[in-house]
Amino acid sequence: MTLATAPDREESVNEPISQTLLDDITRRLAATAEDYDRSSEFPRANFDYLAAQGLIGLTVARRYGGRGAGYAEAIRVLGAVAKGEPSTALILFMTYAHHAQPERLTRWPPHLYEKLAREAACGRGLIGFFRVEPELGTPVRGGMPKTIARRTADGWSISGTKIYATGSTGLDWYAVYAMTDEEEPRTGVFLVGSDRPGISIEPEWDHFGMRATVSHRVVFDETQIPLDHAVDVRKPNEWVFGVDDKSLAVWNSLAISTIYDGVAQAARDWLCTYLKERVPTNLGASLATLPRVQEKFGEIEALLQVNRTLLETAAQKADNGEALSLVFLNIVKYTATSNAIRAVQIGLELTGNPGLTRKNPLERHYRDVMCSRIHSPQDDTILVGAGRAGFGL
Repeated sequence: MTLATAPDREESVNEPISQTLLDDITRRLAATAEDYDRSSEFPRANFDYLAAQGLIGLTVARRYGGRGAGYAEAIRVLGAVAKGEPSTALILFMTYAHHAQPERLTRWPPHLYEKLAREAACGRGLIGFFRVEPELGTPVRGGMPKTIARRTADGWSISGTKIYATGSTGLDWYAVYAMTDEEEPRTGVFLVGSDRPGISIEPEWDHFGMRATVSHRVVFDETQIPLDHAVDVRKPNEWVFGVDDKSLAVWNSLAISTIYDGVAQAARDWLCTYLKERVPTNLGASLATLPRVQEKFGEIEALLQVNRTLLETAAQKADNGEALSLVFLNIVKYTATSNAIRAVQIGLELTGNPGLTRKNPLERHYRDVMCSRIHSPQDDTILVGAGRAGFGL
């Protein structure tokens, strides 16, 4: 299975975002990352800063006021954000992916899509995908949602529960996966404003890592939305992940990989400074001078270099419109996230107790990078798919 990935947007004439700005983003967000990790609050100040830099609408087409950025430019920004504070990057990724999908222009009501696009270009309009349910889990593995969209006289009434709703308390829009109550049920995306009556957020997110994603439980109780907010609803057999939403499959691979690589990059930088400054009295020189330490740090460098090369190459191929198979994209995610996890684990091996002390960022980076394993598709699905492809099945 191959995916045509060329974005349906105007040729960009924007200058690339400077590395100076990207470095500033990382520094600013890193300064409060520990605070957000401890408080588990939505990182509002981070989004205010990114909005001031004109980066919320990065992937919005220029005709709607955005920058029309492609994959390569967008993952540069996501990587800088993630290196500073990865929960912010995960929330931001959903808005980027939403506006980078040409399917929006052909399936959504044009006036409604334009409204969201112009909001993002003005620094607002954060949107999140609410798909996971207590009974269903993730729909990527199949099954019908229990969230029901009931037709009313002038629109739709949404009732149901979503869990792991990333960005819940800070988003402007929810893209809710639900099933209609029609005689022949359809499933799809219903656009719900976060300020609509009938929405309650249960603050249950108390996670190992990525704590500022505020991925709480969101309950919809006869939440009313206009008729045209059923923006993409189809028969269940018409939904195939990675086929009907081609660019979302590309985005999922590149963005998730980039975010957790950013965590590993931050861990690498902290570790480098720590090893150079740590001078045991019995050694009389820094730990960085020991060949064994140099060997293990070199392994980290190798893992992260592979990630950089893999992600840059995949993003460039996608921007050039090359056909990328779903197997390839999933292997990119598997490889990059596995390398990121291993890179941080090596840091813990080299530091021992200090690396697991909460005053040191490495402990937080380790908790964050381990969350890479929970994102769909999970490793078992990726490897079974790669194995079947290898056998030609």
